[in-house]
Amino acid sequence: MPADELHTLCGITSQGIARAFPTTDLDSLLLAAELFLWLVAFDDTHGEMNAAADPAALAGHIDELTGVLADNTPMTPPGPFTAALRDLLARIRDSATPNQYRTLTGHLHGNLLGLLWEAHHLNDPTRVSLHTYRTMRPLTVFARTLTALAPIALSYELPERHGAADLVDRAESAVARLAGWVNDLASYSREASRNPVPPLSLPTLLMHERRLQLPEAFTTAVGMCGEQAVAARALMDELSADGPSQFTRHAQALEHIVHAFIWHIDHDRYATP
Repeated sequence: MPADELHTLCGITSQGIARAFPTTDLDSLLLAAELFLWLVAFDDTHGEMNAAADPAALAGHIDELTGVLADNTPMTPPGPFTAALRDLLARIRDSATPNQYRTLTGHLHGNLLGLLWEAHHLNDPTRVSLHTYRTMRPLTVFARTLTALAPIALSYELPERHGAADLVDRAESAVARLAGWVNDLASYSREASRNPVPPLSLPTLLMHERRLQLPEAFTTAVGMCGEQAVAARALMDELSADGPSQFTRHAQALEHIVHAFIWHIDHDRYATP
């Protein structure tokens, strides 16, 4: 990765994580930033356009990383991303409860599968239905991994079995959908300028499925983001309705994560070349 791109990536990652977890301690902040930097750098290096050209190569990398998530002993010398993830997870395990660690690694595994799914559709996004995209987009935007990091970074525990577990999942899913769609709007021009194929994104699929022109698709997508923001706000309010608790702390963390994603779309990383 060129030095200027790495500098930009470190800038957006560090500032974004600081906005997502503004009250955590420095060590937790750095660890969360390193993991998110790892995710985005892996996507930039092995996902994006490289994956569209060779999905099998991406699948090979993901097989190796899946072994790390399962804590398997490597059969061959690990690549740099594999070695870095193994180190990160070892440090996170020291800070997390078993339940927190399982939740985080489960979402990381979902991210990797989402990137592989995405790679198979980047060259022909119109094969993807709008319904399927809305289902899969949370796996490719990394927001659920951030929501799983929140209890670790902010030192609270969500019960593994509790009546609010479904509400937590719905609130996190709403935040992830909103983050993905906002990211689609911010990155559309940049991605469209780099590739003759339209981006695999919400505006593209709205144009194809609803026979819209680009300005109409953007207007529709903005409206969907607004509706999703209202839904996410209602779920966060419901999560914190019983007053101070670990669920209230989680609702506050989700709100900060939304703010971080909204902030990052104005970053130079999303400027059209």
